[in-house]
Order: sequence, then structure tokens, then C-alpha cells
Amino acid sequence: MTETAAGAPTAASSAMRDPNTDQLVERIVEASRRAGPVTFMEVCGTHTVALFRSGVRSLLPESVRLISGPGCPVCVTSQGYIDAACELASRAGVTICTYGDMLRVPGRSGSLEQQRACGAEVVVVYSARDAVRFAERHADRKVVFLAVGFETTAPGTAAAVVEAQEKGLENVFFLCGHKLVVPAMMTLLSHGDVPLDGFLCPGHVSVITGARAYEPIVKTYRKPCVVAGFEPEQLLLGICHLTEQVAEGRAELENVYGVAVSDGGNATARRWLEEVFRPAAAIWRAMGTIGESGLELAGPYRRFDALDRFELSIGPDYDPPGCRCGDVIQGKAEPEECVHFGVGCTPAEPIGPCMVSSEGTCAAWHRYGRGGVPGGRHSGEVSDGASSATAAGGSMGS
Repeated sequence: MTETAAGAPTAASSAMRDPNTDQLVERIVEASRRAGPVTFMEVCGTHTVALFRSGVRSLLPESVRLISGPGCPVCVTSQGYIDAACELASRAGVTICTYGDMLRVPGRSGSLEQQRACGAEVVVVYSARDAVRFAERHADRKVVFLAVGFETTAPGTAAAVVEAQEKGLENVFFLCGHKLVVPAMMTLLSHGDVPLDGFLCPGHVSVITGARAYEPIVKTYRKPCVVAGFEPEQLLLGICHLTEQVAEGRAELENVYGVAVSDGGNATARRWLEEVFRPAAAIWRAMGTIGESGLELAGPYRRFDALDRFELSIGPDYDPPGCRCGDVIQGKAEPEECVHFGVGCTPAEPIGPCMVSSEGTCAAWHRYGRGGVPGGRHSGEVSDGASSATAAGGSMGS
């Protein structure tokens, strides 16, 4: 059991005093002795937060390193997308409907929150269908929904687009920024500048895509992939399977979250996606343009595309001076390596998106500390402003 410097059990370890947990930790320690130092990447913002909040990180041997990848929807959204959203918000007669996570992300000319303070109509919603209903009630407004997030939220956007089509609405549009997880994982491996021994694959996304979606990673790059859930035992089980695979020289796809994730995923949700969208190249923060890693409206639904309707384009990506969010989401740097972390960049006054989002790696480090035990180095500094936007409206999840 993990103890503090004074010898008292931490809150995290006390909450996890379970025979199954103890056995999993022992298995990880034993496998790590055979595997040597290993680095695993989680590609899910909810995993990132759960690993910190539960204290799982503090239970692992030093030879097992966890790094966060491009799994936070807000964090991977390019700066050009944020700028386009702010540009639309500034136009007369336009209402922006968005998840709360997006409200405070800084753009070149401010955030959506600042646009709203200057008189723009920016409405925080819980779903894409809320934006459709808002458009029905406000026929005099041009309503733009910021369609961001991974495969988890994309089916909801697809259903809202179909609903708008069926109702014959002419005043609702979608600024498509949805991303697909697997192409980003493949791109990270193809670059080869971040040494990885395996992936803890996202739980929520996998419910939609199915576990088989990660087969190309295993076959092409021989990297173990394990789909896991979000409870401490699930997280430890996933890490245990990854460590044991490396120790045994295996590279396989395993699913320890069978209660929610099947091999083929959610067939209904996937049909929605195939009907409404088509794969397209997408700009990822710091990662550049990745082919067929995004979704764009297709066929008869193209008329709802906000870029076409307002004659806009997504501009170039960039990071604010000194900000290392782009490196953090690729596993190239840890938050504390950024000169702004905890000083100029805090949840109350964020410089980059990784400190804005409730699922951002920097926000998690700031709240829980390096080891992931509540009460970390910066935990006492968290401001209510860090979560107020999400509390007031929807989070897109991951």
C-alpha cells in the first residue's frame, strides 16, 4: 500500500485497498522486472483523469511509465478551428452552440468566452440536438454547432444533422471538427520520435468503433494494444496486460472491457456515421494534417456545412509562444517541462488548451500532481473558474 512521507496511507491508496488491486499491482511489478523499463500511452482524456484521480500512477513501479497521447478532444482541436469559431461568433445574426469545454480555449483574437463578453451570442449546450432545437426556436438566427470530439460524440452529431434535414431547417449549420483516434495513433508511431511500448486504448471510443479498430496498429507496428475501462481495477488490469505482453515478447490486441466494448462496436452508431459523414483529412494541433483522420458532411447533408455556408476555411495551426501543449499531447513532453505550467498558465488563466479542458493532461497534473494522488503540488491552487464552463454545459468526453 502506498504511504505518504509520514507513513500514513494516502487517500488514493486507502480507497483502493482491495485484494484484486493488490494482486494486479504484484503482477505488474513482477512483469516489469522481466520487461525492463516500459512506456505506455493512454489515448483517452477520461483515462488521463481517472489515472490521476484514482492514484493508480502512484501504485506503479518506476520502470512502468505512463504518458498521455492525443486523447483530449479540446486539446487536439487545431488553433485554426478555434479562430474560425471566434470569427463566426463575431458575425451579426450568428449564434454559436458549443460544449462547455470549448468556451475558454484561447485563439489568436481571444476565446469564445471573450467573444460572448463582447456581445456575441454563444450558447453552451449538452448535445448537438440541443443546437437543432435552438435553431427551431430562433428562426431569425443562423445557428452554428461546433461539432468536435472523437467517435464518441460524432454519432450524436450525425443524428442531429439527420433531424435538421428531416425538419427542413435552413438556419442550422455544423462546423465539423470531429477526429478519428486510430489514424492519430498510427501517425505517432510512423514518426518514431516517441518511443512507445504499447497503448492503453480508449474505452468510450471503443464502444463505438469496436476493439478490432486497433488491429492495424498491432499488425503494422507490433505494438500491444489493450482496451480498458475507467475504474482503478480496470486501469490496472489494462496496464498489467500490456506489461506482461512486453515481458513475454508478444504484441496482441486484448479487450479487458468486454462488459461495454465488443469486437465490432456499435453497429447503429457506425451506420449513422457512414450515412452522414465521409472520412477526410483533418488538422490536429501540432501534429499537422493527417489523412482520413476527420469527418466531413457528405451527400445531401453537405448543405449544413458551416465552412461552405459562410465561405470560411480553417487557418494554420500554431501554439502560443512558449506553450508546449502540442508536445504534451504527443507524449514528447510532460506538463512540468513547460515554462508556463503552474505559473503563467493555470486553470484560472490558461494559455493552452491542455490546461483548459477538464480532460487535459496539464489540468490533471496541476490538480493531482505528478504521481496522481489528490493533494498534489498544485492541487490547492485550482480555481472554480477551471470547471465553471463545463459545469454550466456539456462536456464532449473522449
